[in-house]
This record gives sequence, structure tokens and C-alpha cells, in this order.
Amino acid sequence: MVFDFYTLKKMDQRTCIKFCVKNGNKCADAFRMLTVAYGEATLVRSNVYRWYKMFSEGREVVNDEERAGRPSISTTDQKINCRGVVHHEFLPQGRTVNKEYYLQVMRNLREAIRQKRPALWTNINWLLHHDNSPVHTSLLVRDFLAKNNTLIMPQPPYSPDLAPCEFFLFPKLKRPMKGRRYATIDEIKMPSKEELNKI
Repeated sequence: MVFDFYTLKKMDQRTCIKFCVKNGNKCADAFRMLTVAYGEATLVRSNVYRWYKMFSEGREVVNDEERAGRPSISTTDQKINCRGVVHHEFLPQGRTVNKEYYLQVMRNLREAIRQKRPALWTNINWLLHHDNSPVHTSLLVRDFLAKNNTLIMPQPPYSPDLAPCEFFLFPKLKRPMKGRRYATIDEIKMPSKEELNKI
């Protein structure tokens, strides 16, 4: 998952709200502090209040897609930023994702960022967010990313709400395709790409 720094600021604010709840700060005070710290990038007041309420009840932040239930395993690997999909690949049929395959995905992703987001590429103004799967944390992949100065945003344990593909992108991708029948995998790829472009 590729994040630009604006998206990272949203995640920072989530952590700040949780911190305020744990320290007994009132919600209005938390919002005031966020406004001072983040200025125009501050989350809208309704989101701050919703997150504050959930954290104060001991729940993690969820969105509408999470409430509907965790989606099934996808056969695509997508990397997004706030301006849309930067790169996607379909996993070849009969293939499993291993560290060698994923290393090639990372090479392809870096090239896609270089071509599609030259400003992010030039300024190294982007972060890569992985979950903690063994493929993502393998030594082969970590060495490649380190050698290429790719900044990694670590995935905190027990934070599934920080996986936007799982809870935001996949449900939006699957919803318009629901109820349609496809004879082959190739027939699924075209509408999948169309829906990704719409999102």
C-alpha cells in the first residue's frame, strides 16, 4: 500500500485521538489540539467525534465496509494513494504469492510510481505500508526496499482497520460485480480494471 504524506497525517490524527481518550481529554479539546497541529489537514469535526466515541467505548475505528464483514481473499495486488490506484497486478492462475513473486511486484510498483507520480518519486515523498505477512517482511523484500531507499510505514499489531484495501477498496470493487456470472478468469479481469478506474 502506498501512502502520500496527506494520508499519513490522517492516520497520525487517529493515533492522537486515541491518545487524548486514554489521557482523559475531552473531545472538543482533542479537536482543538488537532486543528492547531494539522491546520487545514485536520479531519472534519464529525469524524473526530465519531473516532473519539469509538475509542472511548474501547472499540477500534471501523468504516461501513468493515461492518459488512471482511471480504474474501482477492486475486489482485493493488497499491493505492489518495489520488487513485497507482499499480495493480493479477496473480497468475495456479500461482501463490511468495517472496520472489512479491519482490517483482515491488519492482513493478516502484516503476509505476516513477512513471505515474513523478513528483512523489523525485521528492521521495511517499511511504509503503504493508501488513505483517511473511511475504512482506521477508529478508529478500526488506533488503530490496532498503537498498532502494523505500520508506516503510510499519503496521502496528492488532490494527486491521489500517488496511484500506481490505476494508475500503475490495468491497467497492466487488459490489458492482456482485450477482454477475463469469465463465473465465479473463472475463473477470476487464470489469475489475474498469471498477478500479472508476474508484
